[in-house]
Amino acid sequence: MAINRRDFLKTAATALAAPALYAQRRAGPRERRPNIFVIMSDEHNHRIAGCYGNKLVRTPYLDGLAERGVVFEDAYCNSPLCVPSRLAFTTGKYVHRVSAWNNACSLPSDDFPALPRILNAASYESFLCGKQHYASDRRYGFIEIGGNMNNGVMTGRVGRRAADDTTVNVAAGRARAADFHTGDESSILGHDRRVTAGVLEFLSQRGRSEKPFFLFAGYLAPHFPLTVPENRYRNYQGKVAMPVIPEGFFDTMPLNYKHLRWGFGVTEYDADITRRGRELYHGLTEWVDNEIGTVLAALRKSPFGEDTVVIYTTDHGENMGEHGLWWKNCVYEQAAHIPMLVSWPARWAGGQRRRGACSMVDLVKTIADVGGANVPGDWNGNSMAPWLDDPKTRWRDLAVSQYYAHNICSGYAMLRTGDWKYVYHASPDSQHPAERELYNLKADAMEFDNLARRSGQEERIRTMHAVLLKELGEDPEEIERRCRAEGAKGYGNEPAAKRKKAAA
Repeated sequence: MAINRRDFLKTAATALAAPALYAQRRAGPRERRPNIFVIMSDEHNHRIAGCYGNKLVRTPYLDGLAERGVVFEDAYCNSPLCVPSRLAFTTGKYVHRVSAWNNACSLPSDDFPALPRILNAASYESFLCGKQHYASDRRYGFIEIGGNMNNGVMTGRVGRRAADDTTVNVAAGRARAADFHTGDESSILGHDRRVTAGVLEFLSQRGRSEKPFFLFAGYLAPHFPLTVPENRYRNYQGKVAMPVIPEGFFDTMPLNYKHLRWGFGVTEYDADITRRGRELYHGLTEWVDNEIGTVLAALRKSPFGEDTVVIYTTDHGENMGEHGLWWKNCVYEQAAHIPMLVSWPARWAGGQRRRGACSMVDLVKTIADVGGANVPGDWNGNSMAPWLDDPKTRWRDLAVSQYYAHNICSGYAMLRTGDWKYVYHASPDSQHPAERELYNLKADAMEFDNLARRSGQEERIRTMHAVLLKELGEDPEEIERRCRAEGAKGYGNEPAAKRKKAAA
């Protein structure tokens, strides 16, 4: 389905002018600023939730939060990988602006301007319970509670697969598939039970007269390993539909996505592995929904129930075998599109939905706005508070996501605006040119028809590329070159990192 050219160019022009059109607006004065409670899961495909239209999965507590809040239909992570995504949330900046290339990266210093720090400056106290995938010596203004769950050893190293390397990492694929089974114990389940216990302890001990709090609860589920209690798994056994992939589709994939299949060894996954993994993923999503329900019930019973903004989101999605891919790492909708729920009935009526592209950096600005914090002038994103207050508020309808990490031959950046998604894959070397993807998500929700390869889309691609460059503030080719240079150098701490990891 073709979009009207005039309407598209109008949307693109609006996105280019966004900084001038959408100035941040503060929340009105209040006797006491609201508490802010962010729940972030890990690797949650937004389509596996009842509030996003899934009729099979059981997510009553997230669905209840949606009924009491506002559902953002078109939210995106700023990178489909844990550390880059979480550092974008921490800093309010796109990942290339803080060199958050992969899971081996951290910010330059612990006192780097960050969301918890600016909230602390606005008379909040910021607490972290659970995963943020930080380096062991970095908390960026958070006080950690519930135990030490952030022990990353970061080297800053970044690698690339050679463009012509078709080696399949069979061992990696088999190792992850070996964890597709039922069970009551795993690293994920144990971690998340500690998160729930830590939040419950905090709520039971926190005094009403103390400063407003910013509490971040970082759950790991439904991230792999997909080890799921039997009572959650049986609800989906034999009931989850299999991916439908058009014949010949793998040959048409961008080179980077072929490398993801080879590098993670998922080309070896047969129908039985795929079916079982998808069933278990549903069960693990139901399991973490129950953990979230436990902490939400405790919050409602606490003295803070009515004056706490509750936000649920995730750091990125999960491919679940769609497009022949597992885990995250790409910018297909399964990996880059995320759930985002915001609930504060004292200010925003429940049961609302918002359509229009937004991302994690917009959420960060929103949290700061609601908390009355001063935001550094160089942060990306725009506060969604005015849009939450009034659904008729003009929104810029734009999201960017980037990936520069493992099992690819070059980095890539995505732009979503209106019904359209554009992706630019930087050139891996002199023998392989840059690649582009273009999808009309209204007509092709599963992203099988790459319109960038068709004639007649040249003007749309030029316009969207210009919007992407304007938003990034740097050419994607230059970003890739800088990533390679910084990643080759690293932080210079490899021997110490190896010793620390061995002692852990």
